[in-house]
Amino acid sequence: MKVIDLFAGCGGFSTGFIQAGFDIIKAVEFDKTIADTYQRNHLQTKVLVSDIGEIDNTDNFVENESEVIIGGPPCQGFSMAGARIRGGFVDDPRNYLFKHYFNIVKIIKPKVFIIENVKGILTMSKGAIFKEIVNLFSDSDNFNGDKYYVHYKVVNALDFGVPQHRERVIIIGVKNTDFDIERLFEETKNAVKKQILDFFEPTTVWDAISNIPTPTVSGECPKLPIQSSYQKYLSSEYSLLYNNTATRHSDLAIKRMSQIAQGDNWTTLNEEIHSVHSGAYGRLSKDGVAPTITTRFDTPSGGKFIHPDKNRTLTPREAARIQSFPDDFIFYGSKSSICKQIGNAVPPKIAYFLANAARSLLNENCN
Repeated sequence: MKVIDLFAGCGGFSTGFIQAGFDIIKAVEFDKTIADTYQRNHLQTKVLVSDIGEIDNTDNFVENESEVIIGGPPCQGFSMAGARIRGGFVDDPRNYLFKHYFNIVKIIKPKVFIIENVKGILTMSKGAIFKEIVNLFSDSDNFNGDKYYVHYKVVNALDFGVPQHRERVIIIGVKNTDFDIERLFEETKNAVKKQILDFFEPTTVWDAISNIPTPTVSGECPKLPIQSSYQKYLSSEYSLLYNNTATRHSDLAIKRMSQIAQGDNWTTLNEEIHSVHSGAYGRLSKDGVAPTITTRFDTPSGGKFIHPDKNRTLTPREAARIQSFPDDFIFYGSKSSICKQIGNAVPPKIAYFLANAARSLLNENCN
């Protein structure tokens, strides 16, 4: 079953679908460095390194070339829409990113499409934006007589055995066939449980990172024995772990971190910390879960990203574990680019679940 990944990033969405047996035939990513990480980890995929607005046409995509389209148009296209919608949401130039996703669906007409996005999309402009999205895909005039039945569900990474509080909205469209999304998720959960018994079991930060060794300058470290079922799930045949490099913090930052206990943050310090994040200088708890891994997980003032035991923030490998990336997934590029790649990714475990849901919808569509 063929899939095309739009706004692919480093490939978290694709990774989960590949783990579920899908074939990612094309991916679109604008950032050259991020696209490089994607390509090196997905050698069989044709990666289009381009502005999606320049390739959303029949020169690059053809009808029925994939059964599924996945992707998450960056949320700026929605959050900038404002309260005024003139001439239809899709015609607003500030929402061009979503428009190009829609254009490609319009060309290929896949049986299923899946969009992952911030849950705020549901309430932006008092719900008018989301309503317009549904209307676009539901209008048979846009698809030469076909139409998509669109439903959504807000999910939390915690519910998929990922040690991270990360809420996102999942929007699923199915061509010419209505479906019950609650039933779909329940049946998919049962099916995945039969494949991997402990897939949905609650996981802690320590379950994820306890066997990651001391960081090195190169980021390469010898693997340590597996200590949890979550680590076993993400393990690989590689003899080394990669991307395990620590951020070099200032003496002041280290002094601050040394005073903070697990679960606490800057509020326990005898000084005022100026940060937009209420959880700045937060230390993770071994037996707890992480907040949403963001692109600033390497920065103490960026949120609750201090290692449970050490006076440093998470390494890229540790953050990737918390995001549920397999250990054989290697990130390339500068430090800031790698943080961006990990923080913006769809957790592969969630993607694996969605791939199984897509398979169920495709099977039903074929009968």
